[in-house]
Amino acid sequence: MNDFSTALDIVASGMQAQSARLRHVSENIANADTPGYRRKTVSFEAEMEAGRPTGGVTPGPVRLDRSELAEIFDPAHPLAGDDGIYRGSNVDLLIEIADSREAQRSYEANLKMFEQIRQMSTSLMDLLRR
Repeated sequence: MNDFSTALDIVASGMQAQSARLRHVSENIANADTPGYRRKTVSFEAEMEAGRPTGGVTPGPVRLDRSELAEIFDPAHPLAGDDGIYRGSNVDLLIEIADSREAQRSYEANLKMFEQIRQMSTSLMDLLRR
């Protein structure tokens, strides 16, 4: 049963990591029109226990995308300078949508693995009862 527990821990860590990724993607989408907003990215790191990888993942530190902010010409905007330009965000909605789909599919794959492991452990318990 320990192997089932280990597998469930690994799958659960993947679901938590993808959930964190999806949260940052949704923040990016929500702030796409916020002037000066920088896109947030998160990477995954391998979980370690006693110096050995466990097979699980954990979200790493949140990083801000340092690419150039878009320059938008709108003389009527309150943040526009004398030249009528203000800095927008560096969020590309196409990239964010692709990232959200990838995170969603990875989460669903981990969820299916979770269900398979649960089903296998239930089947094992049924066999042991006979």
